[in-house]
Amino acid sequence: MGDKKPLQTITGRGAVSNPAGRFETRVSEAADDGWDLPEDAAPAPETTVTAEPAKSILNRNDSPDLPFDRSINPYRGCEHGCVYCLDGSTPILMADGRHRPLAEIKAGDEIYGTQRSGWYRRYVKTHVLARWSVIKPAYRVLLEDGTEVVAGGDHRFLTERGWKFVTDRHASGVQRARLTTNNKLMGVGAFTALPAENADYARGYLCGIIRGDGLLKIFRYQRPGRSHGDQHQFRLALCDVEALERAQRYLHKFGIVTGRFVFKEANANRRALHGIRNFSQSGVARVRELVEWPAEASESWSAGFLAGIFDAEGSYSQGVWRISNTDAFINDWIARCLRRFGFDYAVEELQRSGLRPITVWRLTGGLREHLRFFHATRPAITRKLTFEGQALKSSAKLRVIAIEPLRKALRLYDITTGTGDFIANGVVSHNCYARPSHAYLNLSPGLDFETRLFYKPNAAELLERELRRPGYRVQPLALGSNTDCYQPIERRLKITRGILEVLARFRHPVGIVTKSTLIERDLDLLTDLARDDLVGVGITLTTLDPELKRRLEPRAPSPAARLRTMEKLAAAGIPVRVMFSPVIPFINDAELERVLEAASRAGASAASYVLLRLPWELKALFREWLDAHYPLKAAHVMSLVQQAHGGRDYSAQWGTRFTGQGQFAALIAQRFALARRRCGLERERAAFNSAVFRVPPEAASQLALF
Repeated sequence: MGDKKPLQTITGRGAVSNPAGRFETRVSEAADDGWDLPEDAAPAPETTVTAEPAKSILNRNDSPDLPFDRSINPYRGCEHGCVYCLDGSTPILMADGRHRPLAEIKAGDEIYGTQRSGWYRRYVKTHVLARWSVIKPAYRVLLEDGTEVVAGGDHRFLTERGWKFVTDRHASGVQRARLTTNNKLMGVGAFTALPAENADYARGYLCGIIRGDGLLKIFRYQRPGRSHGDQHQFRLALCDVEALERAQRYLHKFGIVTGRFVFKEANANRRALHGIRNFSQSGVARVRELVEWPAEASESWSAGFLAGIFDAEGSYSQGVWRISNTDAFINDWIARCLRRFGFDYAVEELQRSGLRPITVWRLTGGLREHLRFFHATRPAITRKLTFEGQALKSSAKLRVIAIEPLRKALRLYDITTGTGDFIANGVVSHNCYARPSHAYLNLSPGLDFETRLFYKPNAAELLERELRRPGYRVQPLALGSNTDCYQPIERRLKITRGILEVLARFRHPVGIVTKSTLIERDLDLLTDLARDDLVGVGITLTTLDPELKRRLEPRAPSPAARLRTMEKLAAAGIPVRVMFSPVIPFINDAELERVLEAASRAGASAASYVLLRLPWELKALFREWLDAHYPLKAAHVMSLVQQAHGGRDYSAQWGTRFTGQGQFAALIAQRFALARRRCGLERERAAFNSAVFRVPPEAASQLALF
């Protein structure tokens, strides 16, 4: 193993690379900072800004941990909220032809998706760009052939009539095409469970591959002075090392040690042949015992035998599955084992002059049956399992017969892929539309998340249209709950200001979360709203140490600048909450009391905190950040993080996911409660005033917008 390459920080950026995960930092203006960039920092990537007109503007929240039901996010970038798809046990079709539970999929894995080519959509290999999870209400989708998929309401499946959602209404209230019992899903249907690699399976595999492609023989010689000169030989030589390594591993488990060697060197016309061998009398006798035909074959032995004989003498190309063999006894066992698993097949005998005829077995039933064979038997040679380019056609009975709400929340997962879809338990599934993620745009949630920004130019117009809807029910809106609404581009684009202007005209309550000093620009609107008790502002203050701030939030305002912003807001009569977030063990937790004291002096009236959260998409980036900035502390930091989340990097259990559990989390909660009381930060605001909401005249509103 080579030396680990040191990570290099990047000028003015929090992430140090572009992986498929994300690190939870927000991008805001770098105001009043006064710090020098390190000389060894890599050049800063340029920031690009793209307009992304929206169809709806209000997002709904189902989590009881968040103090709001609806939010507005005028920008994409910094931080985002997700809607998630499938149950973690859902099998996903991998590029090696096998399947793996969705909960075990990682960014970078190669899987199958689909792409349209000519008249057909075809299977293609693609990579997983990101994966994440959350707890959401779940539904069970049942198909005619028994296929079952558990998914969230926002998940989409490919039907004969195009993409359709599980449920017909998005959280924003927008109506959409949904699955009905008249729809047929596209794909091959439910995957077969992979066989366990137990002792019976290993015996069957060794029988198939050694009888199909091995040498197992005793050569008898007479030698002067000895009773005999017999030579005992076992040898297995293959081009594909995957099968060779599996056979060697199984033999070792049965106590047979084999040596590796090159049987034939590669040349211009063929690949190299590698082999394993054992020439001991006891070793050869043991191999001969292992490959004896069983008196009664178990299902595990039969699966192993079919996998072994397919690795030895099978092929799969252009949608045709074949095994060719000349041994009548082996052919009889092939037929027995195929029938045991219910496979239909065709048999052809090719006559050869002076030689034994070749029996060719062809599995019928198309890709559905071919995949069932690959999954039920699990051959080792992945080269023989590829079906890339095959058309998305199947005779499987995939008509939807029921869509059942499970009436409970489950942990659901989603992945983002290069093709925008993936194969889940045999049916084509789309990346969730509702997750406003950079990964969905084929961008990394690492550096891309900080440098590739998007904005909603029609946000104010959509909000006004929503507030004018008959029967609209007034509830406080959260502005900046997912993405900081005061990013550097807001200075020029004024999307957030346009939203506040609409809210002020309608006298609508709003809560704002930011770490940017740019909010001071809108003091006129905020002061106006505050007169009717319609606004509250949360300022995130993670540290008072400028050096730590540069590492955690390199493009955010300095701690001193944020404290001055608190002072200005409080002086204007606007309720201010300090948000000590995230609390990072052994990095900034020692500052808890000092941060609350400074915020209290600046005029804050309330306080809250969030313990570091590392969902699936964050843990890789945070570990990378630790290695880059605090390599000597990294192990201790992660140990405390895991203690606070039940031994894992993150636990998403409602009620504890923001504050953690265990001794360290309890200590933080106790310290926070004492400091908040001592600093007078317990003045929680009363409920927002919803009584003054009004719908202004249409003409006046249009003139104001103009």
